[in-house]
Amino acid sequence: MAKIEITFPFDHPTSSGHFPGNPIIPGAVLLAEVVLAMEASLNRQLTPYKIKSAKFSHPVKPGDLFKIEIDATVQNEFKFQCMVGENIVLTGVVKCDNLPTT
Repeated sequence: MAKIEITFPFDHPTSSGHFPGNPIIPGAVLLAEVVLAMEASLNRQLTPYKIKSAKFSHPVKPGDLFKIEIDATVQNEFKFQCMVGENIVLTGVVKCDNLPTT
């Protein structure tokens, strides 16, 4: 359905305190980027939505190229996978009840 790439800047405001000396991009920021990518690919706002599952398997650091892949699964649900290089860093499912049925 959609593939989007984002590079988080080295001075990303959320990374300075998360964690000093070894900064990472917080999981909430990563999930927000996934939802924004879904909205951009569908050309519509998805609120309300529910993150049914999210598994963080590797940290994302400032400067990393964060690749998001989104696929529709069952009605009103979307599976996502995010990678940095060859590493899967985040997977999960988002449910959106306000989408029209086809």
